[in-house]
Amino acid sequence: MTDTVTIDIYSDVMCPWCAIGYGQLTKALGVLEGEVDAEIRWRPFELNPDMPAAGEEQEAHLQRKYSRSAEEGAAVRGKMKAIAEGAGVSLSYEGEGDAPPAMMWNTRDCHKLLTLALEQAGPKVQTGLKLALFKAHFNHRRDLSDREVLLDIAAGAGLHREAAKAALDDADLDARVLAGERQAWDLNITGVPAMIVNGKFMIPGAQAPETYVNALRRVVAKSRATS
Repeated sequence: MTDTVTIDIYSDVMCPWCAIGYGQLTKALGVLEGEVDAEIRWRPFELNPDMPAAGEEQEAHLQRKYSRSAEEGAAVRGKMKAIAEGAGVSLSYEGEGDAPPAMMWNTRDCHKLLTLALEQAGPKVQTGLKLALFKAHFNHRRDLSDREVLLDIAAGAGLHREAAKAALDDADLDARVLAGERQAWDLNITGVPAMIVNGKFMIPGAQAPETYVNALRRVVAKSRATS
């Protein structure tokens, strides 16, 4: 018997640990194949909601935000890269020629498109878009504050380009994104990724696959006991 769970992942496109967490979760769901099936939905969380349109160079941003030295930053990146590789996730530049500067961008428009994708096309298309945005940011270093770039990515993920274009200026959609972010704060989520299973069980941070396996099994057991 396969039990189905919902997993709402609060996440930002700029967050490498969110990409890693999803990679680890995917490995866990592979272990649980035939035992647990998951419907994954991505929820909005902006790490830097006040980021200007021009963006900010990534390392300068992280040094300023976390008061860390360049050496400390290099050590963190090395550790994170090793964990990412174990999760089957690439955070390295994969484009042609010399790598452009790694940047941090304002992601409000990304969250609008992700919300649109979930509402109009469903969780699978939304996940496809999320992964495409991760790839555009980490592997291709595209400008995710550029709406034409976002529309190209959205169309490639299966959204109607004109619907996506309209969504970027939709005040009601923007309000739903902000409501989702307020919900994260109401759930005491102050960092991402944060996964909410079946609407009430939280798994914070990017965990090892076995941690997700054990947590999902416990959720299923509790759900069966109360059903």
